[in-house]
Amino acid sequence: MRRCIFFIFLILFALPALAAPQAEQLTSKQLGRVHFPVSCTPKSQAAFERGVAMLHSFWYEESEKAFELAATQDPSCAMAHWGIAMSLWHELWNQPDEDTLHRGLAETEKAEALHPRTQREREYIAAIHTFYVDADHLPHQARAAAYSQAMQKVFQDFPRDREAAAFYALSLLACERSNDRAYVNRKKAAAILKKLFAEEPDHPGAAHYLIHAYDRPALARLGLPAAERYAKIAPAAPHALHMPSHIFARLGMWQPDIDSNLASIAASRRAIALHMGGGSHQFHAMGFLFYAYLQCGKEAEAQALIAELRAMPSMKDMYGGGYDQRLSDLTMFEALYPLELRHWAEAAALTPEPGAGPGDQAMIYWARALGKAHTGDPDGARKDVEEMASLRQQLLQQKQNRSADAVDDNLQQAQAWILHAEGKDAQAIAALRALARKEENVADPAQGLAARELLADLLLELKHPQQALENYRLDLKLNPNRFDALYGAAQAAGMAGKSQQADNYYAQLVKTCAGSGSTRPELSRAKELVAKE
Repeated sequence: MRRCIFFIFLILFALPALAAPQAEQLTSKQLGRVHFPVSCTPKSQAAFERGVAMLHSFWYEESEKAFELAATQDPSCAMAHWGIAMSLWHELWNQPDEDTLHRGLAETEKAEALHPRTQREREYIAAIHTFYVDADHLPHQARAAAYSQAMQKVFQDFPRDREAAAFYALSLLACERSNDRAYVNRKKAAAILKKLFAEEPDHPGAAHYLIHAYDRPALARLGLPAAERYAKIAPAAPHALHMPSHIFARLGMWQPDIDSNLASIAASRRAIALHMGGGSHQFHAMGFLFYAYLQCGKEAEAQALIAELRAMPSMKDMYGGGYDQRLSDLTMFEALYPLELRHWAEAAALTPEPGAGPGDQAMIYWARALGKAHTGDPDGARKDVEEMASLRQQLLQQKQNRSADAVDDNLQQAQAWILHAEGKDAQAIAALRALARKEENVADPAQGLAARELLADLLLELKHPQQALENYRLDLKLNPNRFDALYGAAQAAGMAGKSQQADNYYAQLVKTCAGSGSTRPELSRAKELVAKE
């Protein structure tokens, strides 16, 4: 029944698509307002600015088409080729492959060959050219940094150009160092974007990039105004409807998170119905939707989402990495569902999906290893860890270092619980504590389980309730309103003799899951205890 309701909702939401405008008819009311005058014909100027607005909402599939149209309408429009080159590089998502790099370089050379008429245009084109020109000799990060430095010059040379401010801020986020715990680039970008957002409250890039800048636990609350505004600025863009959920998830605001992603999924499907690009954006939204469902007791909806995803066809993913995002999401959901519900035997029995890539397979072996470690099979868990190590090597050979690092973190989580299963508790605690420090203010729990929470679980199991409570508190500070952390904190507080704190955590769990219809025994117990108060 719940699944039927979900489909009915999406169908009803999609009905307006029959009358929705095609991409060329989308206006600033659907995409946000940008003002980017260039030395092209008035007709091509309209297509160009529509492309820029789409670019700011990462609707790369459609921005590229808009810039191509601008180039057709005005063959002398150099900036149209700048726009195409910008659309090919998804700055925060991926490292372009060799073919894409060659195509991007060709577009920048076309732009230069058209002899752009103004110094401002020449600097924009020169900036993106720096990213593509030395692709055969310089690594991606060095070229991203060079582009950012070039955009800084545009920003400084043309201080009244608000597009330069937006694109420079984005470039700072794109070349952020992975180990930057001081958030130097994020804070620098945010300072620029806050000023732009105040001056241009309907600018899609200002709101969007502010959300990205603040997408860390310690900064997330600062991003709430932009999150509450962005979907209203660009309601036609699938990613714009999803993006606020990055902040909502960081703050444990599960219903706004759910609403945001349902709207994004519907917009993605409207795009498909209108033969527009962007349909694959729905998978990213589904990932956030699934996570939110599990945190507020909507297990039936989460299961329905798994079934729906399994029945869907595959399509090219939004990240430009060439992998099957549908299959990747399906694998992640199947791994996380039993882990989030602490159904260890189910986790231990999982099998990899046929055709899944090494990173996705590693998710399943991670869940299996944790399940086996919790159900008294450390030898079986070690075999799964060995599989993870082998898959990590494959990722390293494919130069997918970020995915390899994620596998390594999960591998270490599993190894810690194996140590506990073998009675080596001091080593297990030390391993999880080190992982928790590494993840602090960086990790995304929607992609796995927080090491801090696993550490608290272990300490609770070892009858160290006060230490467990302290770690649950830290976890909830970074990841508010997580189901398991709230319940664990309540248990730990009760065992530590802090009954009022226990009652408060139980009450918070009940409030978080209000109206969910969940039958989880943890929630039933919380409701019983709250009812006695």
